[in-house]
Amino acid sequence: MSVLVVGSTALDSIKTPHAENPRLLGGSASHAAVAASFFAPVKLVGVVGEDFPRRYLALYRRHGIDLSGLQQVPGKTFHWSGEYEADMNHRRTLCTELGVFEQFTPRLPPEHRRTPFVLLANIAPALQHHVLDQIERARFVMADTMDLWLRIARPDLLRLLRRVDAFVLNDSEARQLTGRDNLLAALRHIHRLGPRYVIIKKGSHGSMLSGPDGVFLCPAYPLCKVVDPTGAGDSFAGALMGYLAGAAGPVQRHLRRAMVYGSVVASFCCEGFGLLRTTRVRRDQIEQRVRELERLTRF
Repeated sequence: MSVLVVGSTALDSIKTPHAENPRLLGGSASHAAVAASFFAPVKLVGVVGEDFPRRYLALYRRHGIDLSGLQQVPGKTFHWSGEYEADMNHRRTLCTELGVFEQFTPRLPPEHRRTPFVLLANIAPALQHHVLDQIERARFVMADTMDLWLRIARPDLLRLLRRVDAFVLNDSEARQLTGRDNLLAALRHIHRLGPRYVIIKKGSHGSMLSGPDGVFLCPAYPLCKVVDPTGAGDSFAGALMGYLAGAAGPVQRHLRRAMVYGSVVASFCCEGFGLLRTTRVRRDQIEQRVRELERLTRF
């Protein structure tokens, strides 16, 4: 089955204490779509400007990503610039230029509206609602978010939680949303807001899944060196959804293993700037890391 990914497509300029790379392919939808493409066909919906490099369009296509829902309009592509500290868990935004993304309204081609697996990557909740209004009979819908929407679009976000099967956010956002410092308490609170499944990302400390089968703790794949963590969370979500779409049988049966695959693909993302490493990964390399992670965590 295929995955529909709707989110931002951007050009990212990233600086770390060791290197700097301008105008890389980025955005939540880009990272998620590439990650999902290792496991299932992907349809990407987003918007880019006239300045969007053709080589990035070719890169999408090399991963078999359907671009019929990608709008290319006059103007400049969304551009984000950020700088990381020596501790890669801390970064600051240097520049945000929305460009054509400021007026983005997701329009789904007719053939996209019955896609069984839908990932609403990090965009405004109002746009996520707009996508769901166009969807027909999705099998599984997961939404991502960020702290900005918790501050400026909380009512829309809370309404969204009643419309999705799964909700993914990081640990600080979970605390911000619920007012709970304890993540187990935060999980229970978020369930009461609507979603059947809740996933809390904890960066290098892994992730937590809560659902009808209880709580599952997924470790992060350990890395000796992190080059750039930009897009790791989006890669995690994309790979998770891609794995679910490619697996036969009930979603509930595969969610825990899907999180392990998400963790592994996110680890590859962290080993290079932007999508430079992820786009060079082979499926057999992903499988090898999954086996290594299983060996590391079995007892």
